[in-house]
This record gives sequence, structure tokens and C-alpha cells, in this order.
Amino acid sequence: MTSDADYEVDVAVVGGGACGLVAALRAARNPDLLIAVFEKSTKEGCNSQFSSGSLAAGGTRYQRAAGIDDSPERHARDILTVNGDPEAEPIVTALCQVAPHYVEWLADELGHPVELGRDMVRSGQSVPRLHTDTGRAGGARLISTLRRAVEATDNIVFVDNAPGTGLLTAEDGSVTGVHVLDGGEQRRAGAQAVVLAADGFANNPDMMAEFCPDAAGAFYGGVSTSTGDAIRWGLELGATTRTMGSFLGHGLVVPGHGTRLNPALPFLGALLVGTDGRRFVDEKAQGYSKLGRVIAEQPGGRAVLIWDERAHKAAMHSELMRESAAAGAFRRHETLADLATATGLSDSRLAETLAGFRSVSVVDDPAGTDHGPLRFPLYAGWVTPGVLTTQGGLLVDTTGRVQHYSGHPIPGLYAGGGSAAGISGPSSEGYMSGNGLLTALGFGWIIGDHLAATLGGR
Repeated sequence: MTSDADYEVDVAVVGGGACGLVAALRAARNPDLLIAVFEKSTKEGCNSQFSSGSLAAGGTRYQRAAGIDDSPERHARDILTVNGDPEAEPIVTALCQVAPHYVEWLADELGHPVELGRDMVRSGQSVPRLHTDTGRAGGARLISTLRRAVEATDNIVFVDNAPGTGLLTAEDGSVTGVHVLDGGEQRRAGAQAVVLAADGFANNPDMMAEFCPDAAGAFYGGVSTSTGDAIRWGLELGATTRTMGSFLGHGLVVPGHGTRLNPALPFLGALLVGTDGRRFVDEKAQGYSKLGRVIAEQPGGRAVLIWDERAHKAAMHSELMRESAAAGAFRRHETLADLATATGLSDSRLAETLAGFRSVSVVDDPAGTDHGPLRFPLYAGWVTPGVLTTQGGLLVDTTGRVQHYSGHPIPGLYAGGGSAAGISGPSSEGYMSGNGLLTALGFGWIIGDHLAATLGGR
């Protein structure tokens, strides 16, 4: 037993989101291992829970059934083209290789209702590869599926309201466990391996000011528990970090409501206009993270998204859109005068812009289907940029081991999800839809399988 530990497990997972839950479930396939998941607060939730729940994977049976030619290699090429970060190729390749396996595992072993979102076209995706749950309930349904599986697994203990507070280490620098606040008491949980699977640092103003100054003070749409604790513990041990200036932005946050419009709307033929009533960007050429930077450069950092009834019916399949509708984050307008009055934009300028815009959808046909000018009734909502999660973190290798600045892995320490460096390059512009959950579930899968194969029970 680890010296001075209050209790002993084989694997201590810090964070009960998608990464931590998958890591625990995969490690638990070794029946000799006892795994403990320490979650800061299920009440506050995790970023995966409030995501769209979209799983990017290339080469699944769902794609094959739809006649879509894709593969992990093609998926990886798409990511590397967008992120502009060739050094990330080994990690990107490893994550893309496991993605189709965990998508089908979720469906076959955990009973998650998976379908291919053929309508979920996103910038940078050369083919449809976002998989979602039937009914589009989003990340909450995904986390519910994973937590049910954890509850049903005898050699996993899930401890809620037990935030990690630091790492236990030996004299040689290896990690031997984790400090946790359990029931209001500081406890030491000894472990053969510690998996840092906490959220990032987007809700830590000091870290945001230091590493992401361009986004400091922007609307934050993530969870309160994203305070970067695990990253700081790694730094204290001499761990290397990477892409700390990268974050997931979103250009379609509705000011005053905090909800988000469906990022498929631009690809369904929606129009973005600035406060002068003019179109200012090619809506389909931007990922929704990069779009945030574009809108931030507009006067007041705001714009109006306008779409028609056809696009509206398709977009309402998304839980994000249903939440926005319930919040009153957008309105339907029967006439130009109504639209101009509600948005405060010039009716003559709006008329000119609408007349010169053709609504082209690339959802059903990648070459584009021209639906002609937008026709009333139209829907419109103000949008502004926001920050959802950070994408930088601890540098890990292809098995999830945290790397020391000297170039070797820190013994006993693994990281994934928001604790690890992501795959979206050095800035917000390199994010491609699905990258966040790819990093979370992918590293959870890789780390858990590695631990199941290499650790023996105590």
C-alpha cells in the first residue's frame, strides 16, 4: 500500500466526464483492477454533458450503410488540414484509429442509440462523419449512457462531490495517487496509475488571461468546474504543455440568452449580416469556432443570422436549437418591416442584402443545392462569439502518458479530455467539429485499454 494513503485503488480517475468514464470502463475490463472515479460535481456537470454529443469517426458501419466512403486515415487528414499542426499527426492518427471502435461499442455494448447525422455538415469535414443519438438529445444523453454503464460495473467506484486537490508522488517523481476532498475531508487515494480527465481552464480568469488573452472576458458557455486544476498539478511536476492558446469558440451564441444556434444553419443556407445590414462573410467557409473570431471583428462583436422555413425545420432536430427556441433566442418574422423593426436594421439595406443572397444548402448535396433567395417567413437571431472550452493542456504520448519537460513520461500519470493538449492546433481557428469529444472519448479508450493490458491487481 502507498505510504500514508487512506485507501488504495489500482486506477484513480480524476473527472467523471466522457474521458474519465470511458477510461474507467475500458480499464475495468481487467477484472483484477479496482478503479475509482472522483468527480468534482455531477450537479455542476461536465463540458461533454453540455455538448451536442456529436462523435466524429471515419469508417463506421453507419457510414458504410449510407454508402459513404470514409476511413480513420481520411478523418486524420481532414483534421490536420484544418488545424495546421503537423506535429500533432501521431496523436491525431491514434485518436482517429479508435474512433469507429468506440462509436460501435457505445451502440453494441452500452445500448446508446447511435445514428449517422447526414444533415450535420460542418466546415472541414470532407464527408458526413458526425454520429449522434437518435432524437438528438445531445451530450447529456451520452453521459447518461456512460454513467449507467459505470454503475453496472462491479470493479468501478464512482465518488461524487470529491474534487481532486493534488497528486501523491514518490521520491523518484512517479505519481502514486491523488489527494481528494471526500465528504469534506482531505483523503489520500493511493493508485498504480492516475488519469487526469478533468475539464480545461476556460473558467479560470487568470489562466485565460495568461494563455488565451484574445478570449479573456468573452462570454463563457461551459461549466463552472473548468478551472484547470489538473493542468496546474502537472506543471508542478515539470510536465510539458502544448497549444495552451487554443480554445473552442462558437460564433453562434445568442447574447442575453446564453444558448447557441445550430451550427448546421450556415450549411443549410442561412445568411449572416452585420449591424449595417450587409453580408460580411462566406457563412459556409468557416468552422463555428473560427466564425467566432470573424464576428468578434464586427462592430459590437455582433451579427444577425437569418434563415428560412426550410432550414428551420432541419435545424430544429438539434437539442441546441430546441433550447434556443424555448429561451426565445430567435423569432419568426412574416415581413421585411417586421424583421427590420425587430433587429433594428435598415429595411432598405436588408432588402438589398436579401435580394442579392441565394440560399445554397450543402447538406444533401456537397456540390450545393441552390434554393434561390430567402423567402418570408424568415427567422432571425442575434449572435455573438463565446468560449466553450480550452483546447490546450498537458502534452501526452499516443498512450496518454503525460510527458515531462526532460522528454520522458512521468511514471503513473495519464491525461485526456480537457486536461490534455487537444488536436485543434495553436488557436481557435483550427477547431473542427467533433474534435473535443474525439479527444475525450479517444483518450479515454486508449488510456483505459492500455491500463487494462499493462497493470496487474494489487
